[in-house]
Amino acid sequence: MQYVPNLIFALALIAGIGFFVMNIRKISRNINLGKDVNRTDKKPERLKNMMKIALGQSKMVRRPLSGFLHIIVYVGFVIINIEVLEIIIDGLLGTHRIFLDFLGLGIYGFLIGTFEILAALVFAAVIIFWLRRNVSNIKRFLSKEMKGWPKNDGNIILYFEMVLMTLFLVMNATDPAFQEAGSGNIISQFIAPLFDGFSPEAVHTIERTSWWIHILGILVFLNYLYYSKHLHILLAFPNTYFANLNPKGQFTNLESVTNEVKLMMDPDADPYASPEEGAEETVPEKFGASDVADLSWVQLLNAYTCTECGRCTSACPANLTGKELSPRKIMMDTRDRLEEVGRNIDANKGVFVDDGKQLLNDYITPEELWACTSCNACVEECPVNIDPLSIIMDMRRYLVMEESAAPQELNMMMTNIENNGAPWQYNQQDRLNWANEE
Repeated sequence: MQYVPNLIFALALIAGIGFFVMNIRKISRNINLGKDVNRTDKKPERLKNMMKIALGQSKMVRRPLSGFLHIIVYVGFVIINIEVLEIIIDGLLGTHRIFLDFLGLGIYGFLIGTFEILAALVFAAVIIFWLRRNVSNIKRFLSKEMKGWPKNDGNIILYFEMVLMTLFLVMNATDPAFQEAGSGNIISQFIAPLFDGFSPEAVHTIERTSWWIHILGILVFLNYLYYSKHLHILLAFPNTYFANLNPKGQFTNLESVTNEVKLMMDPDADPYASPEEGAEETVPEKFGASDVADLSWVQLLNAYTCTECGRCTSACPANLTGKELSPRKIMMDTRDRLEEVGRNIDANKGVFVDDGKQLLNDYITPEELWACTSCNACVEECPVNIDPLSIIMDMRRYLVMEESAAPQELNMMMTNIENNGAPWQYNQQDRLNWANEE
């Protein structure tokens, strides 16, 4: 019977990690539904980008208060969970604070003391985050796309972090041997007196209960990430590594259009020539994007990485002037549609069955797309280098080149360019008349 707790722990660990791996595989499959794009160039620059932005949080601190608090939570939560390794070993082997024997009281006490300080700081930072999100009426947290689940999701994560930090400190406070050693109990020593009136058996029960709930809570938290905006904890690193390194404002040309232009410009080319015998006739590629499968895998990775912080929307000039466009909503809608497609594939044994929906119109409206000024403010503001503009431009391309559904003003401009070589409606021969004006 003495091995029953170890067996239960092992089963819980296997189940938690197994479920997490299953969900990660789903995310990977969904991301790979996107079109291929080469992001293997400039590896040193990409690595530098990842270390600076994802690990170093360089874009977070542009807003000092939230940036500083985020660094506390990020660093604290990651470092504190190093102790999870000790908990796992203890759980599997039936030991108690096994690292104490290997590291000695001095080093072990220093580490646990550091963890306790960070736990207290994380708890305080999370309280401030909760107040900012729920009490301070910050505009970017009050947008219509943040109603319902998105708001609840943000709060659930904060509650998770508060509970896990509390359990860690209570676990230490109710460990008599650890408290008597007097090394590392920097914060928990002030919590321990709360349990002075309890019997040794009750204190032991509280310590064991805190230990179990703490590790099980971490496993639950790990698997909750799949359903949460906090996937960025994991995906910020690949997202910043594979981010677009081209100058902002430089758009990609469609290869099919480029080939047509080259054909038009080649004096030796025969546009009416039949394909060579034996050559496969290629199916014309769709211009732009109307659904998630038309986007690149990097854009779909962007959607999963979105933190829903709203910095992009708060910097968007279209949104600030009352337009429908919210870059954050663009990313949230893309992820929601991608998840819907993934569930469709799961329900149909690995094959997508047309559901009569698409990203365009069912999730994102043309009004939102045409409100964009393509200024790149959203791209510049994003703390993890997400690019909402690329999705907007691809969907605009579809509207113009596949649906001929550009706004009337743009259609007039394009007609003028075609006929007059300029956006304005006058004869080409009159273009230089301004030079003769007095």
